[in-house]
Amino acid sequence: MKLTLMNSVVVVGLLSPTLLFANLAGEGPRLAPEDRITQGQIVEGELTLDEIRKAGLLIFSTPFNRQDGYGDGEHDSSEPDNNSAESGNRPTLQGNGTYLRVNGLDSQNCLECHSIVSNRTVPATLGIGGGGGFSTSAMLRPVNIDVIDEDFDGTAEYNGRLINPLFLFGSGGIELVAREMTEDLQHLKQYALDNPGVIVNLDTKSVNFGTIAADEHGNLDTSNVQGVDEDLVVRPFGRKGDNASAREFGLNALVFHMGMQATEKFGGADADFDKDGVTNEISVGDLSALSIFVATLDRPFQIESSKNTNGFRLFNEIGCADCHRPVMTTERRKLPFKLTGSPHTPFEDTFYEVDLSKPPTIFKSIFGAGIEVQMFSDLKRHDMGIALAETAFFQDEVQNREFITARLWGVADTAPYMHDGRALTLVEAILLHDNPGSEAGYAAQNFNNLSDDDKNKILYFLMSLRMPRDPVSDLINR
Repeated sequence: MKLTLMNSVVVVGLLSPTLLFANLAGEGPRLAPEDRITQGQIVEGELTLDEIRKAGLLIFSTPFNRQDGYGDGEHDSSEPDNNSAESGNRPTLQGNGTYLRVNGLDSQNCLECHSIVSNRTVPATLGIGGGGGFSTSAMLRPVNIDVIDEDFDGTAEYNGRLINPLFLFGSGGIELVAREMTEDLQHLKQYALDNPGVIVNLDTKSVNFGTIAADEHGNLDTSNVQGVDEDLVVRPFGRKGDNASAREFGLNALVFHMGMQATEKFGGADADFDKDGVTNEISVGDLSALSIFVATLDRPFQIESSKNTNGFRLFNEIGCADCHRPVMTTERRKLPFKLTGSPHTPFEDTFYEVDLSKPPTIFKSIFGAGIEVQMFSDLKRHDMGIALAETAFFQDEVQNREFITARLWGVADTAPYMHDGRALTLVEAILLHDNPGSEAGYAAQNFNNLSDDDKNKILYFLMSLRMPRDPVSDLINR
């Protein structure tokens, strides 16, 4: 324990609240041990889906404190922080031992960044699982922020990523689509390996991810792969399409934003990787509950009206639907859950499953098949051009310019738009697609060439794509 007298205030080292004050009123962990469930209870079927979701809701919304494991522990100046949340050794603002804000340690729970259901209403409609306003944007790994504009050019240079938080509704349907796309791509990969010299088109659910070919020695040429990683795993979550599942996204978000380390990744239930005196910060059962809760959040919907028909037709005609695919269908109705780090076999090594055609998600089922997921995305990364490129020092030029196609369901309620929230209206967002090198420039130009009447038809159609009205209401006693 370190004691330093500063301005007549005794500043106690990070470990001391856990060690000294745990028995005082209000000083224990915010997440009560009796509210946590185990992986065994889930796997053995001891809990109902709603009981699992309620446990996940608590992980999602509890404002963690240090006795829960919040933060990176006491800073060790002898070890580099490596600009990474995983190091468990990030510095904090003014050495306050709690917050960093730039590069994580920027919130106490998921709800802080995922709480706006509609920004179209005034005041905003708040709810669990929504998106975030600009003030909740994550600032990822910058080492330079030119806030004083040293060049006097009106540009504050920034070499990290700026990420406006997306809403989480409909995640289960998105993940199921991505799992099936990955399954198709893995089969195509095996076909290429079994047929050396044959150029194989990577087509799945009417989306093309380029081509691959193998030689007689089993070497796979992935130089023509487009919009997906070379391992051919579709990762639908994150602005860059870099998380394959809600579980993987949650694991990474917990450690980045809160320093809450999941035992699934950081050494097991007895490990204290960040040396903060707390073990088993996020157990396997906690992470399962969280991922099942997120995957069963309500889905966005469309207001049905004949008024929107012409707008939808024009949306397709001008090329928007080339990337913003209105509907994806699945072969299955049940989303299986698996641990992170499992082999890329999307429907093997699973421990639980949820039928997405039933409450609470109630995706429209297809007779004799799976469900319809009306997300308006192809789950593929595209080059969005020079003007929208990020300036992150840890990404190459291609990575800085590529983003996964934004899902448009709920778009009426989710301003600001684009990956960093720079577009405040739908028209701004559309026109920003037209810049040098952008794959979507033609669609934006086509929109701009329409009459005002036709532009309005498209905008009215987009404004019919709404967020859930009262998400998670079945779990909350209001």
